Amino acid sequence: MSEVLALTGNEAVAWGVRLSRVEVVAAYPITPQTVIVEKLSEWVEGGELDAEYIRVESEHSAMSAVIGASAAGARAFTATSSHGLFYMYEMVAFAAGARVPVVMGVVNRFVGPPWNIWADWMDALATRDLGWIQIWVSNNQEALDSIIQAYRIAEDKHVLLPVMVMLEGFVLSHTSAPVRVPDQKDVDEFLPSYNPPHYVLNPEISKTFGFGNIVWPWDTVHLRWDMHKAMLSAKGVIRRVVREYEERFGVNHGGLIKEYKVDDAEVVIVSMASIAETAEIVVDELRKEGLKVGALKIRFFRPFPTKEVIKALKDKYRVVVVERDISLGHDGVLAMELRSVLHRYDLQIPVYSISLGLGGDEILPRQIKKVVKEVM
Repeated sequence: MSEVLALTGNEAVAWGVRLSRVEVVAAYPITPQTVIVEKLSEWVEGGELDAEYIRVESEHSAMSAVIGASAAGARAFTATSSHGLFYMYEMVAFAAGARVPVVMGVVNRFVGPPWNIWADWMDALATRDLGWIQIWVSNNQEALDSIIQAYRIAEDKHVLLPVMVMLEGFVLSHTSAPVRVPDQKDVDEFLPSYNPPHYVLNPEISKTFGFGNIVWPWDTVHLRWDMHKAMLSAKGVIRRVVREYEERFGVNHGGLIKEYKVDDAEVVIVSMASIAETAEIVVDELRKEGLKVGALKIRFFRPFPTKEVIKALKDKYRVVVVERDISLGHDGVLAMELRSVLHRYDLQIPVYSISLGLGGDEILPRQIKKVVKEVM
């Protein structure tokens, strides 16, 4: 039987890891992620999670450890934030290139200086081109469910790419909310044990399998293109996994995207993470004023949901992108991605970009409402 618990976002992630029966956890603390690995350590010590818990000396080592564990055939997890993510940057790229299906919780935090431990998206967005699938969650329930879904997606033989699950620091990581924790038996049926579709690193067998070897340029081209094809293949896998998860657990946070009152909207607010839920509140308030506004949440930033976005926005009048980041010297990252997609399909829809809440500053419905009204 499932049960409802009051969980912080960090605790929800930890529950997702526990229910996924992760076999190796590599841990190094950094605020505001630390509670995730602390909770997992308690369960490992108490025998509630049968896993190897590796206390490493740095974030770089944490990613190295889960790469090794996954290459040996284990289901592996780690978590980090901000400067920790940057410290492991080399191995983040290695994990994708080595095609190990690890999952990592990333609690988004501003990258200093100035020193700031609150929410900002630029830590994870700076890794967008390395080959990781990226899921951006809007609430604590989605954090738990996304961890479980992430393993099903990552370990699919047509994907075999690592997955980041993003939740904003303190906005979600330290805020409690009711979360339905599914029954372990149901999760086991949805997410069987990891069964690698290739040889694993094992000194006891004669057949060996290499990860991250040096290759010639003409081989590199093919390997990189294979990663790109796997990322595109992941879209179909994601749709299937989301559908099956809803059928089993009755929960749907959206597939690659989530639409809210978009069908008849003239202006659509596009966002990610917790801003997406604030945008839905704004839509409801503006609808009461007679304004045809909708909201579109980008749940998977990689692979980018190109076709879904085009279908949702093709007949719209204006798009307002609200994001908690800025690519200094240019614009918001999400807005740039969106414009490139619209341009590719020759859709002449103005995209207005606004960066709010940088460094964890509060994002209020009235701020978004003001922008939308100005655009309209």
